[in-house]
Amino acid sequence: MELRRRLTYALLALLGVVIVATCGYKFFGLDETGRHVGWIDALYMTVVTLTSVGYGEIVSTAHSPGLRVFNALILVFGIGLMMYVFSISTAFVVEGELKNIFWRRKMQKRIAGFRGHIIVCGAGETGLPIVQELIRTGRQVVVVDHDPERLHKHKELEGVGLIEGDGTDEEVLEQAGLDRASGVIAALPSDKDNLVVTVTVRQKQPTIRIVARNLDPKMGEKILRAGANSVVSPNLIGGMRLASEMIRPHVVSFLDLMLKEKSKTLRIEEVQVPYHSAWVGKELGQLDLQERFSLCCLALRCSTDETYRYNPHNSESIKGNSVLVVMGNVEDVETARRAAAASHAVSGS
Repeated sequence: MELRRRLTYALLALLGVVIVATCGYKFFGLDETGRHVGWIDALYMTVVTLTSVGYGEIVSTAHSPGLRVFNALILVFGIGLMMYVFSISTAFVVEGELKNIFWRRKMQKRIAGFRGHIIVCGAGETGLPIVQELIRTGRQVVVVDHDPERLHKHKELEGVGLIEGDGTDEEVLEQAGLDRASGVIAALPSDKDNLVVTVTVRQKQPTIRIVARNLDPKMGEKILRAGANSVVSPNLIGGMRLASEMIRPHVVSFLDLMLKEKSKTLRIEEVQVPYHSAWVGKELGQLDLQERFSLCCLALRCSTDETYRYNPHNSESIKGNSVLVVMGNVEDVETARRAAAASHAVSGS
């Protein structure tokens, strides 16, 4: 950014010298016949002087000492400025473009190794905390945004894939590994752009999970109809948070501390129990989640009626394709997920 600013200032200064020199040659310069030169000739004289190509003087300075002094000043300042602009331009191209080339190759190589990652379209104020939370909970993330300044904020996050491009562009989404991703978050500032992202992703990947940001409730309904699994309104969430701060401050404080805890990543997570799981047919108490995994079961989502049993009893029977909502450390949740994914044969062996 500093190099770009210096180049901009240098080009503006050079433009100022060109304007001053052209006007000076126009109003004070005379040709060999003693007439004032035209604008084209004055500009040509400026270019010839600054570049020192030696094509000869259109504006005669033989009988005008003042014009000679003016011409000398233009030579001194103009040529020095031209050399400075050339050096800055070279540095900008070499340092900027080459750095971008190597950076993009590094990102492409990193993203090529991702499997089951989450693509976040939008690296603004909403996108940054999204990415931070996904990283904390052990997810692979690819961030897509057209603004390099926004992407720069994510460079310090280890292991994140970054792509400079339009999240609504199908080719950009393919570069982000859409065919290998497990989910897409559309967090662009515009509801219409998030709608386009949803439509594009759903057409390419019919089964992928899509979560979209929306501000207008009517647009939220359209995004859902377009194929999003869920929409999130920052205004609604903000309003709920303000109300919660007022009427249940201790609960809010508990949740905040849970999210900000440095020593361990405590979260409310979900553990899916597939049909082939060794857990199927067992009672919740037999899983012994507290002792084996240090997890607290908050709810059980049954596969039959798709309802939630809050604070389920230990006698609840676990069925295939059910989901346990638990609270605990992220690492312990991953251990429980692996145990739940194990089949009867593996468990028995």
